[in-house]
This record gives sequence, structure tokens and C-alpha cells, in this order.
Amino acid sequence: MKVAITGSNGLLGSALARSLTDDGHRVVHLVRRPARGDDEARWDPEGGTVDTGPLAGADAVVHLAGAPLGPARWTTARRRAIRQSRVAGTRTLAEALAAMDAPPGRLLSGSAVGYYGDTGDHAVDETAAKGEGFLADVCRDWERATEAAEKAGISTAHLRTGLVLDADGGLLGTVLPLFRLGLGGRLGSGRQYMSWIGRHDHVAAMRFLLERPDLTGPFDLCAPEPVTNAAYTRAVAAAVGRPAPLPVPAFAMRAALGGFADEAALVSQRVLPARLEEAGFAFEHPTLGPALTSLLYGR
Repeated sequence: MKVAITGSNGLLGSALARSLTDDGHRVVHLVRRPARGDDEARWDPEGGTVDTGPLAGADAVVHLAGAPLGPARWTTARRRAIRQSRVAGTRTLAEALAAMDAPPGRLLSGSAVGYYGDTGDHAVDETAAKGEGFLADVCRDWERATEAAEKAGISTAHLRTGLVLDADGGLLGTVLPLFRLGLGGRLGSGRQYMSWIGRHDHVAAMRFLLERPDLTGPFDLCAPEPVTNAAYTRAVAAAVGRPAPLPVPAFAMRAALGGFADEAALVSQRVLPARLEEAGFAFEHPTLGPALTSLLYGR
């Protein structure tokens, strides 16, 4: 299989590229600088150009590129970057693929559980309506931006990703040093739900969907057992064998981070991977404790 990947230097893209390469598949990395070999293709997401020459013969494209959400204050400029990198970048890619003489047959395009907004204690899956807020609006437009590819007959699935856990990056990798020093703590009340997924299971889910072009539309890529932030905090503390006595007050987070605090850190999202499980995907680590043990200690 020949697979092109955007965001291939990121947490998920690099892991997917390694997994595919290790299994003998060919990977083409979409990069913003000049290509340095036949395993790279240059693209300019905001400028609207893609060198599709190196994509000839590709079976699939996995689109994971997007500006980081934070943790940082969402200024007007950052909000613009978050939206443009996802919506304009996706539209650029979709239109370029649609214009190819023989486009790839499969597209996996990034999205997020932010689509659902704040769900409180209520569990939702792919049948739920879009929620409220900046991220929910971005996710809606992000998914709609694949329209050109879908109209060209490319089988398209949207990856509504939850919080990806990895000991070497992402939120978990960032806070692990604090937890190992006994300086961890819940965020705000800790009652907000977190929809999480281990990096290995996320890569496995993408590989599963790559092999199933019959599966289109949105898929929640998160473990089947979301947890509250308080439970997450206790689990990480237990995994490293240290207490986590220092909660971070909600008002302090809002003062420091503004919209990021309300829509990314303090928001409650209890999301279930209904369609993925119905299709037959089996999580290696469906519960948090064993997932953390595997990530931290390889067992």
C-alpha cells in the first residue's frame, strides 16, 4: 500500500508513518518545504497548492495537519491559525486530490471530539448533533472541507479524535515530569469527562479504517471508557507512584488561558466510539489504568 500523510512529523503522523513503514508499506510525507526525495511531496495548505506528482499511485491519504490548540491563550491570531490550518488546509488537499487523473481511493481526514462541545455527564456518539463553541464550529467546517474529495468519489472518513495519550508527547508527556515530582493535580472541579485514547490504539484504528473503504463519515477515535479529570489525575498519579495533591483552580486557568481553558481543559466531553466498535475494531487498552501502564512501562 502507498499512503500519503500530512502532519507526518506530529505525534500521530509520525507514529502512523513508522507503523506503515515497519510493515512494508510505502509512505509519502507531505511537507511545506521543498521535497528532498521521492518519499516527499510539497504542499502549501493556506496557499492552495499541492504537488500531486509524488502522490500518483497512492492508495490512500491520511490528513492530520493542523496548528496546535495549546496550552496557550486563544488570541484572535491563534484562533485564526487554528481554523485556517484545518479548514483551508483540508480544502486545499481535497481539491488537489479531486483534480488528479487517478485520485487515491481513500481519505482519512482529521477532526476532533470538540465537534460535540460540552456534553456534561451525557454520553454521546457519532449520532449526536454538533455542540456549541469555537471548536465545535471549527470541527464542522473542517469536516465539510473534504467535500471536493467526496464528490470525486474518494471514500472519506473523519477522525474525531479524543485526547491522545503518549508518554513522549501530547498532554500526558507534558505533565508527566510534574506528576513524577508529586506536583500533579486535577483541573478545576475534576468532574469534567475526558475522552482519551492511547497512541497505539489510535494508530491501530487508523490502520483499521485504511483497510475499510466501505466505512465513511465520522468515527470517534477515543477509548470506550471516558473518565473524569479527577479519575484521570488519580490514575496518572498511581501509575508513577506519587501523590497528586495540587488542584489547579478553574479561575486561574481561565485567567491564564482564556478560551482554551473553557473549550479544551475544563470542557466535559463523554464521547463513545460506537461506529468503530460496531465495525469490529477491538481496543488493545479500553481502560485507562492498563493503558497508562503500557505507555509508561511497556507492559
